[in-house]
Amino acid sequence: MAGYHGGFSKEYQTVITLPDIERRLASYAAKRSPIARSTRAAAVAVILRESIHDGATRTDLLFIRRADKTGDPWSGHMAFPGGHMESSDDSLLAAAVRETHEEIGLDLQARATHIGTLDQQRAQPRGRTLDMVIAPYVFRLDADAAFRPNHEVAEVVWTPLDPIARGDNHTEEERIISGSPVMFSGYRINGGHFVWGLTYRMMQSFFEALDPNWEAPNV
Repeated sequence: MAGYHGGFSKEYQTVITLPDIERRLASYAAKRSPIARSTRAAAVAVILRESIHDGATRTDLLFIRRADKTGDPWSGHMAFPGGHMESSDDSLLAAAVRETHEEIGLDLQARATHIGTLDQQRAQPRGRTLDMVIAPYVFRLDADAAFRPNHEVAEVVWTPLDPIARGDNHTEEERIISGSPVMFSGYRINGGHFVWGLTYRMMQSFFEALDPNWEAPNV
């Protein structure tokens, strides 16, 4: 396992509870990116739940593994459910709710509560900056749900949040970009999945929203 240097400040060196996350996100003002008429806008859902493990309550985080698809810059990546905003969506939040239902069959309006908004991100697949903005919205799952992934999703994965927050599973992995090997930082979660790239940056934004003094892990 890679070495870890960074993380939460002393004020927040505790197990992350879902009520504490809600309290901190309630006062967080998410940073927005400029969106021109030509900008493609998308939204994702960062979904949390409480579960019991070894008699203790913990917070879990939901990821999806995107299906392998030729020409898709995020093919096979670990991600949050979501997608592009459509003309039928009243807002980016509505887009996150709709896309989550389409991708994994989860009705966030019926089974979850929106508890916060994270900084918007610019898409940079394979080192290229696109005129595309992604807005992450955080939800608390209020009721158990059976997932029905569509053709865009290969797998739905729940993983405990604490090891990620502490940096216990922070590591690096080599990826081929434009024909050359490049090392990327990320998190190795259960099942051997590697969370990197745009989703990794969203995780950093999440922890910065919880603790302004949070420091990114160093490998």
